[in-house]
Amino acid sequence: MRYINCLNNISAKGTDLLGSDYQLTDDIAQASGVLVRSAAMHDMDLPEGLLAVARAGAGVNNIPLDKCAEAGVVVFNTPGANANAVKELVLCGMLLASRGILPGAAWCREHADSPTIGKDAEKAKKAFAGQEISGKTLGVIGLGAIGALVANAAIDLGMNVLGYDPYVSAEAAWRLSPSVEHVTNLDDVSHRSDYITIHVPAMDSTRGMIGAHELEVAKPGCAVMNFSRDTLVDNAAMAEALETGRVATYVTDFATPEVMAMQNTIVLPHLGASTAEAEDNCASMAAGELIDYLENGNIVNSVNMPAVSCHRTEGARICVIHKNNPGMINKLSALFSSKNINIENMLNKSKKDYAYTLIDVAEKEIDESIVDGIKNVEGTIRVRVIK
Repeated sequence: MRYINCLNNISAKGTDLLGSDYQLTDDIAQASGVLVRSAAMHDMDLPEGLLAVARAGAGVNNIPLDKCAEAGVVVFNTPGANANAVKELVLCGMLLASRGILPGAAWCREHADSPTIGKDAEKAKKAFAGQEISGKTLGVIGLGAIGALVANAAIDLGMNVLGYDPYVSAEAAWRLSPSVEHVTNLDDVSHRSDYITIHVPAMDSTRGMIGAHELEVAKPGCAVMNFSRDTLVDNAAMAEALETGRVATYVTDFATPEVMAMQNTIVLPHLGASTAEAEDNCASMAAGELIDYLENGNIVNSVNMPAVSCHRTEGARICVIHKNNPGMINKLSALFSSKNINIENMLNKSKKDYAYTLIDVAEKEIDESIVDGIKNVEGTIRVRVIK
């Protein structure tokens, strides 16, 4: 029996995928897998038997990735599972920034008791006039799953779209509409765009990516939208740009004290992936990744381990998480050779300091001495045998 601990409420669309060999448990100490959304795990002790953590969402700031890697715990996320939900909210944010929708609605609410509200509204609406987005230019920073959807949707809405992503993958490029203009300089996005939306992961290299320089060269009166991570925008620089009018509106999904003190902002309470459909998609994807790893040893969409996946043979599969040390493959191969066991298939990949090796053999039973031998190889972190 495999035990799964849910640190947050996980959609039944995901947990229902767990078969009869699985059981949900409230005790993380007995869990071999964890499903999580936003629960903070940095201060948690990782149980010795914990094999994997699957985040039902894209961001993994709440999970100690290095700590998990050192313990041989694979961390998964679900890139793209909530992409459509975020895309729709980005489009909503752009429309809110374009038209006086929110202040207009607030005016109606404030005058709800007036018997002449209909007549008065005809005079008041001039204060809430806006502009259409058709024919305007949208700059999309980051062309991953979400960015590509936003770019394509904006094209369909009649906008001109600039796409910036120095690391765009071939797969992402295929997803993009040919009408998206690919630019290689972030300054081009800033000074040509009426609207700017950012869709990159939060890393040291992207912290404050939209800063003083980017806002200084921005097209006067532009709107900036941030539905990715609060740290991507320099708050001090944004506050100044809003005060001077260089940026007309800042739309963000991250309410912080600094943002709430700014003028001309539309601040939402992190609603990006808050749809029933997105939660279902993320839960299903996370559960599927967890099941495939626990049952087959395959790693897909891990953020702290390399992607390694192949079909099982009828024999046993040995899964080895180890440091990315030279000579590891030779040492592992030698152990099987010393026991006259032929390796039917071996797949090894690395990711920075860590590596993962799958070894398939014809034998269904593996001598414990081989497992002990692998554990004793310098650099080995975890060994698991799947029969």
